[in-house]
Amino acid sequence: MRKIYNAAHVYMIIGLVSGFYYREITKAEHFTGDTQLGLVHTHVLALGMLFFLIVLMLEKQFALSAVRLFDWSFWVYNAGLAVTVAMMTLHGTLTVLGHESGDAIALVAGAGHILLTVGLILFFITLGKRIPARREVADQKAATGASAAD
Repeated sequence: MRKIYNAAHVYMIIGLVSGFYYREITKAEHFTGDTQLGLVHTHVLALGMLFFLIVLMLEKQFALSAVRLFDWSFWVYNAGLAVTVAMMTLHGTLTVLGHESGDAIALVAGAGHILLTVGLILFFITLGKRIPARREVADQKAATGASAAD
């Protein structure tokens, strides 16, 4: 559970710093147009911090880490988010500085999105494996007369 908490905490810090970065670089460059930098802040906070806070609650409820696949989902998702956010930041910074971003940035960003998708799929497989296990425990408790709150 600690690594899930740490991931949420790191993404909170990155999310706040990225918002500060967006504000300061656009102000320093007198940039008023649209840039992907404006999206990095919310993407990191939603896909990073909020996602992992929800995962933390699900871990507490369903012991997701008991499934070996959970580690794969955790690291693949994190890799995908890191690549995606890095490419958004690079593309946005280049836009603010008046430079074109090439096809390589789009290609790498696409790979980041693919990793995010694979991580989510692995996460839902993991969650699906734990939900029946949780229900079986409740059914066993009900059969023996123990309350579900025990």
